[in-house]
Amino acid sequence: METKEQIKYEDFAKLDFRIGVIKEVSDIGGADKLYKIIVNVGEDIQILSGIKESFTKEELVGKQIVVLVNLEPRKMKGEVSNGMLLAVEGENGVNLLKPENIANAGETVK
Repeated sequence: METKEQIKYEDFAKLDFRIGVIKEVSDIGGADKLYKIIVNVGEDIQILSGIKESFTKEELVGKQIVVLVNLEPRKMKGEVSNGMLLAVEGENGVNLLKPENIANAGETVK
């Protein structure tokens, strides 16, 4: 198995993963793959994600997901993304990472 360059534990420990609940999903003008998603992670944040070809807006609203909340903001298509949802893309398509059991929005992933 090929892996990326190893990182130090101290670098990994800087990552802040939280449970989020998707509240709102909307299209972004001129973006075929991106959704603008409002996620409650203890407070509402906006993230942009290239999962439009895999999920309808209706499928996403209300879902619990895992979100990296301390990622540096990134501007795309005139919108700002303030985090990143975690997903797996493989033989079975795109799968969102989510808690096995119901968790509260904002709870820390360890």
